[in-house]
Amino acid sequence: MRYLCLIYDEEKKAAGMSKSDGEAMMAEYGVFTDSIKKSGHLVGGEALQPSTTATTVRVRNGKMSSTDGPFAETKEQLGGYYLISAKDLNDAMKVAARIPAAKHGSVEVRPVLEFM
Repeated sequence: MRYLCLIYDEEKKAAGMSKSDGEAMMAEYGVFTDSIKKSGHLVGGEALQPSTTATTVRVRNGKMSSTDGPFAETKEQLGGYYLISAKDLNDAMKVAARIPAAKHGSVEVRPVLEFM
């Protein structure tokens, strides 16, 4: 079964990191990503640009409107995701708990709805 692991963290905290702390964090993500490649859990994943680059689109009464930024103001922002393959929710949660941001942010684990 596939699960989407949505990674939420504070963008301001990441932006304020020293170069060495940022490099250490990226190295930690590299180790994690390599481990889930080797275990067969990794399907895909990407980091996202900061939420200030986002555009929210809505269609009401057939008319499109857009606003800059995310829909809701929150302490943590969506920073990236991993799409994983796991045998069940417990397996997916074990993988998600190893994502570096889980130590200071949060990781939302959602099963992918399979249509076929």
